[in-house]
Amino acid sequence: MNKIGDHAIVLGASVGGLLAARALAESYDAVTVVERDVLPSGAENRHGVPQGRHGHGLLARGARTMDELFPGILDDLIADGAPVIADGDLSEMHFVLGGHRLASSGRFRDRRATYVPSRPLLEHHVRRRVRAIPNITLLDGHNVGDLATTPDRCRVTGVQVGSREGVRTITAELVVDAMGRGARTPAGLEKLGYGRPAEEHVVVHVVYRSQLLRLAPGTPMEKMVLIGAVPGRPSGMALFGYENDTWLFTVAAMAGREPPPTLDGMISAVEAYAPDHVVAALRTAEPLGEVAQHKFPSSQWRHYERMHRFPDGLLVFGDAICSFNPIYGQGMTVAAVEAMSLRECLRRGEDDLSRRFFRAATKPIGAAWQLAVGSDLALPEVEGPRSVQTRLGNAYVARVLAAAENDPVVVDRFLRVSSLMDPPGHLMHPALVGRVCVGNLRRHRRTSGEPAAVPSERRRSFSAVRR
Repeated sequence: MNKIGDHAIVLGASVGGLLAARALAESYDAVTVVERDVLPSGAENRHGVPQGRHGHGLLARGARTMDELFPGILDDLIADGAPVIADGDLSEMHFVLGGHRLASSGRFRDRRATYVPSRPLLEHHVRRRVRAIPNITLLDGHNVGDLATTPDRCRVTGVQVGSREGVRTITAELVVDAMGRGARTPAGLEKLGYGRPAEEHVVVHVVYRSQLLRLAPGTPMEKMVLIGAVPGRPSGMALFGYENDTWLFTVAAMAGREPPPTLDGMISAVEAYAPDHVVAALRTAEPLGEVAQHKFPSSQWRHYERMHRFPDGLLVFGDAICSFNPIYGQGMTVAAVEAMSLRECLRRGEDDLSRRFFRAATKPIGAAWQLAVGSDLALPEVEGPRSVQTRLGNAYVARVLAAAENDPVVVDRFLRVSSLMDPPGHLMHPALVGRVCVGNLRRHRRTSGEPAAVPSERRRSFSAVRR
């Protein structure tokens, strides 16, 4: 380990903040995580996570990265009841994306699984692992105040924190703001004379409502049902297994639409596009608790990497840099990758740390942003500039999804990209482009009544592409 300082502070005990603390613990003698909420001892919802009662996906790359930071945590989640789709068995998933039902047979080319823990369960296990690290302290029940700096304001030296006992300043060589999209670092930087970072927004006005259910015994159901929005219908649904033999049903709408506020209304809203067996299961399910609601105004990227001046001793992390449309489930995975980037940056010392980290973070953020914003702007109901690159990219992705209806290899490659295992550019690999062309040709012939066979010369060339 490369110890570069005595003390680091993380503001916020979200999943992102806890992952940042894990990375910092290797390079600082002590790490303090300051959190406004009084943290629960178990897997419970808390006030500071208003989206905690909704679904959360740990994408494949996020799961792998989190297990590297906390070895064995995935096994612990499974042992505690978190659902898992092992080895990417497509028969356990019902995915309809862009209006295309993805192939439902086959497996992924490598061994990887999809994990769907509840947010409280995941936070509980991450918190438990963080608490077990001797040089990390969780200081909950404390509000965060202004940053402390040197007289010339060139370096952050700590932060004010307040509780019922009063206000005090905690000093540190590094302060990391992981307080989410509402973080006050932009205002703090402006107050210190650095100005605010440039911000990029895509207004989506997402509203989603979720209901925890218990399905009738013996109900046949895939482990995960996901139906995305399409032009003309900027709404979709999800149904997936949850802990303790429960299921979570979510309906999301965008661009000013809102799902109905009741379970009956939610079911009625999805009847037109959900499979019959899913609707039937929902009609006979037992609701547990009340319908939960969450609203999300816009995807937001604060470009700290573009700032010409930035104080030493300060970093920003996770959603405080970039928060994505939550329907794509990217936030926790990007935070996990950022934690690995932070660890690598710290191993090279503290010189020019903020510039190096912000530049490193743009790679996972940029990949996730391209996927999320591209998907949002594929819906004409979502307002925003559509560059030639965006329009061409969305046209090609539509053809990828069309080919994925009958080709599990295309499904595998697409899901590797959407789960952030591979960069978006991998969708343009020549072998995949070949499969996409073949799949769309066959699909066109089926729908037009033409013979579906491919001439022998072209069939031999396509088989070479597949190899």
